[in-house]
Amino acid sequence: MTEVDEAAGFRRWIGEFRAQALEQGIAPGIFDATFAEVRFQPRVLELDRSQPEFTRAVWDYLDSAVSDTRVQRGRQMLTEHRATLEAAEARYGVPAEVIVAIWGMESNYGANFGSFSTIDSLATLGYEGRRSSWARGELISALKIIQSGDIDRAHMVGSWAGAMGHTQFMPSSFLEYAVDGDGDGHRDIWGSIPDVVASTANYLARNGWRAGQPWGAEVRLPAGFDYAVADMAERRATAAWQALGVAALEGESLPAFDQASLLLPAGARGPAFLVGPNFRAIMRYNNSTSYALGVALLAQRLSGGAGVQGDWPRDLVMLSRTQVRELQTLLGQRGFDAGTPDGVIGPATRGAMRAFQRSQGLPGDGFPTLTLLERLREQ
Repeated sequence: MTEVDEAAGFRRWIGEFRAQALEQGIAPGIFDATFAEVRFQPRVLELDRSQPEFTRAVWDYLDSAVSDTRVQRGRQMLTEHRATLEAAEARYGVPAEVIVAIWGMESNYGANFGSFSTIDSLATLGYEGRRSSWARGELISALKIIQSGDIDRAHMVGSWAGAMGHTQFMPSSFLEYAVDGDGDGHRDIWGSIPDVVASTANYLARNGWRAGQPWGAEVRLPAGFDYAVADMAERRATAAWQALGVAALEGESLPAFDQASLLLPAGARGPAFLVGPNFRAIMRYNNSTSYALGVALLAQRLSGGAGVQGDWPRDLVMLSRTQVRELQTLLGQRGFDAGTPDGVIGPATRGAMRAFQRSQGLPGDGFPTLTLLERLREQ
């Protein structure tokens, strides 16, 4: 498609979308002013379509997420905004260190929350993206934010995918959870730190955060442990985990959870963590165990706690997407249903890996390794 054809198609789409927006309560004047200078952004589509071939190891991710530099800067933020953070903690029950950790993870404390126009990005994705229906819904939400007067179009900026401000709210999340923390009548997660802090705390509080509970704890597992139960979908009380031999680290005690899961982010050879409801609340912010662990460990360091005590299996080579697809295909051919080969490790693939590992007399941790792939190739 030529640039002229692309521009014409984009303009036609805007006309069709205008009718949808007006049906959703957007005033004609608001829509027309907001879209008067809208620009199709090919770079946004490039980023949306790019799928990295190589997966980053969790230990490399955490080395960056919980770096000494980020911890030091986070402690500066805790000191600088102490009164604001304490007020939010008192109101929402979310510790200051957790709020600051999310801030650090999402935008490096505001140093990098993106410079893409939210309207341009979402309009581009709504027109031609692989998630066009989702993007149109977020674009309606963005228009509602502008219509409410919380922010104007020029200052509504963020990531290429539409996440906005210091702690990267999508427009729909903004409408649901953003809070006016400084009392000026506007919810401003771009320029008002009180609004950023209160909104982030409100998000967690509304998504299951339990005041006074820790996120979890690093634990020790006994020899011969059944790694098949190490899954976020498996929830048991702390006492039930203790009955299986799960123990606290030396000098520590296990949190008293009613519903806890055992997390092995690097498989049987890596550290183990018992995580509770607040860990799952963090995952409601970003549905990634690596992200949630990054937030939890950063918050722990900010409060003066230790980092990970166990050793990461840094000698392991992570599989590429192509290798994961091969692993999924081979599992299926060997009678272990891993679902449709797509290069993404999900529950079906983990279950198939566990079943294959057990059939080979290996720990059934469901962790993909080159050694496991090579064993499948030899079958």
